[in-house]
Amino acid sequence: MADLQWSSFLSKLMSKRRTWVTLFLIVYILLLSSSWNLIISIRSWYNASISPSTQRPNPSIWPTIYASLLYGGVFGLLAMGAALAVAVPATLVTWITVLVLLAFTGKPRRALVREGRRITADIMGFAFMVLIREGNLAAAVCAALSFFALLIRRRGEDERGI
Repeated sequence: MADLQWSSFLSKLMSKRRTWVTLFLIVYILLLSSSWNLIISIRSWYNASISPSTQRPNPSIWPTIYASLLYGGVFGLLAMGAALAVAVPATLVTWITVLVLLAFTGKPRRALVREGRRITADIMGFAFMVLIREGNLAAAVCAALSFFALLIRRRGEDERGI
């Protein structure tokens, strides 16, 4: 009996919109927290790799390139996560709208199901391609900006003799 009550309570709880919003926010906060820790790790690795004790007379640019690519990757994944949070509800609304419009045209149920599957695949494929494109664009921009920021910081430290 208690198992049935627990199952009923869980079913009611998961049907609420605020439950899903709360779960999404918790997951996104965990993602941001782990990304922040990763960014701090990249920065400390970069600082250790260009520290004066390990620098040669002509320091290599490879640690700067590597760190900027890692920064770009982290920010690209964050951008894809944010875009996914917007894209999923928009995709569902589009999908439902198209299926309702097809139902109003008088199509038989079997044809509606067949076209619904095809439309779902098309919409998801298009949304996935846009998501990848936006993530790659954000990653490239962040990698380029972080590369120049790291170079400017490195030059400033070289001029000061740090």
